[in-house]
Amino acid sequence: MSTESIPWEKPGTISLADEEAVKEVLVSSVLGLWEVVNNLTRLRPSKRERYRVTIFGSARAQPGSYVYGEVKRVAEALSEMGCDIITGGGPGLMQAANEGAAAAGAPQRDHSVGIRVHLPFEQHVNPFVEQAFEHRTFFTRLHHFVLASDAFVVAPGGIGTVLELTMVWQLLQVRHIHDAPLILVGKMWDELVEWARRSLLREDVPLANPEDIEIPRCVPTADQAIALLREHHAIWKSEREQQTGQVGSL
Repeated sequence: MSTESIPWEKPGTISLADEEAVKEVLVSSVLGLWEVVNNLTRLRPSKRERYRVTIFGSARAQPGSYVYGEVKRVAEALSEMGCDIITGGGPGLMQAANEGAAAAGAPQRDHSVGIRVHLPFEQHVNPFVEQAFEHRTFFTRLHHFVLASDAFVVAPGGIGTVLELTMVWQLLQVRHIHDAPLILVGKMWDELVEWARRSLLREDVPLANPEDIEIPRCVPTADQAIALLREHHAIWKSEREQQTGQVGSL
């Protein structure tokens, strides 16, 4: 076989037969893509037209159950205040929240949003979602929730809900999220926060600061969650009106 160079080869060209060199190109290219993603996620809208609340909760809760009705009621009350409702887009308490948003009869139902992740066994998007997004990975989906939301409500749920809760909690701790209420509704979350207080604030080996444990607000009822969100929404609305007025006076 001739050892002469292929005429169209350029300096720096890497043969596919050179597995190590190919691997190096792929790794550096993927890392470069992450850098692009990191830069893009630094961008934020100068102002958001509507206050957005993400509601996390179990996909297994059934329509007609007490918790389903309470989540639906929270979402309906928030929609009547002019808030957008964001969920994971699936069944259970996600559907309850999107159904509550639809029940409010808002003129623009595209403010009921579902952010799904592709799973081989996952059901289709629930029928009350009017604006749907789908992600291939939990990482990008969770990041989408963070970018899109002004507040978070956590209803009873399983491992997926715990993942969502702790991610938001940690981002608030390190101040990658600012001034976004994290409201946990139900006794099960009281027990989780008490475990964190007991286990992470040990005197011998402290694993967190006391203020970190105070980030989530635990409330026993839907009405208390609505009251906290109504208060934060009023502050958000006032600040936005001030910003709009300042821009208008320039």
